[in-house]
Formats: sequence, structure tokens, C-alpha cells
Amino acid sequence: MWSQPVSNESAQILNRLARPVTGTVEDYDELLGLVDGRQLVLIGEASHGTHEFYRERIRITRRLIDELGFNAVAFEGDWPDTYRINRYVMGDSDDADARTSLGGFRRFPTWMWRNRNVLEFIQWLRAHNDTQSSPSTKAGFYGLDLYSLRASIEAVVDYLERVDPEEARRARERYSCFDHVGADGQA
Repeated sequence: MWSQPVSNESAQILNRLARPVTGTVEDYDELLGLVDGRQLVLIGEASHGTHEFYRERIRITRRLIDELGFNAVAFEGDWPDTYRINRYVMGDSDDADARTSLGGFRRFPTWMWRNRNVLEFIQWLRAHNDTQSSPSTKAGFYGLDLYSLRASIEAVVDYLERVDPEEARRARERYSCFDHVGADGQA
């Protein structure tokens, strides 16, 4: 295991900049002050599936939506699966509840998104959006990954078939470059 000792100067900087997370409402006041007026805020994490990271990331995200008016949550998840959640939180879904809206996550690692933290956030986001009078003030839920290459292609082509069949034809033509890998998009 490689480790580099922390210099005295680095320790002093960390001590000056670090803020405790105590579980109080004020935990992220300073952070929100730093990002106020920004159009984009990126929130990372040091691990996948760690309850504490998920909980704190959701606390920050809720405040960004509630207090600063952010209206999109984009994260590392397959976009067709997350778009199902988006339809639910926007009130435009046949899914009866938040748990059902998570049903698209069937591939590994399902535990990353089908967990209590995410479920509670989706419930909160739907309730938040239900109180908004304008679609522009509702917050969407979007995925950025394309691990499900075939499902993503099908979702695009299905949509285009409904709104612009000529564009659907062009999309099929352009997506044909992936035909040689079949169903195995990672190949």
C-alpha cells in the first residue's frame, strides 16, 4: 500500500478548510454560499454504495433544489432506467410509486440505485415537484451512463419513431456502427 505523509503545511490547510458534518440543517450553509449563482454543481463521492455518502449527497442535492432552484439531477446511471424515474418524479408516469419507478435497474450493480437512500430521495423529489406550479420549476432526474447501449439506442429510436420517422431512420443508420457487437455493448 502506497501512502504519502501529509506535510505540516497540508495539515494546516486541511484544518483551516475542513468543516464538520454534524447532521444539523446548517451543515452545508457555507457550501451553498459558495455555489449560489452557479448553473452547475458537481458532487462526487469516494465510493459506490456507501450509505453515508449517499445520505450526505442527497442532503446537499435537496438543498440545491429547495434553496437555490436547481432543476436537474444528473448522475452515474443508465439513462433509459433513470428516465423512467424522471417520468415518475415529474408526474408523467404509469408507475404507482417510487419503488416501482426504480424497476428499470435490473443489471449489476442494482444496489447502487435500488436502495433506501435513493428511494427516499425519489419520494421527496416527487413530493417537491407536485408542489410546483410550473414545469420549469420542477427538478428532473437524469442518468449519464450508456452501459445499456442497446436499450439506449432502442429508447432513442422509439421516441423518434413517434415524433419524426425520418430522423428515426437516420438514427438507425448511424447506430448501425454498433451492430457488429450485438447485444454486448461493452465489447
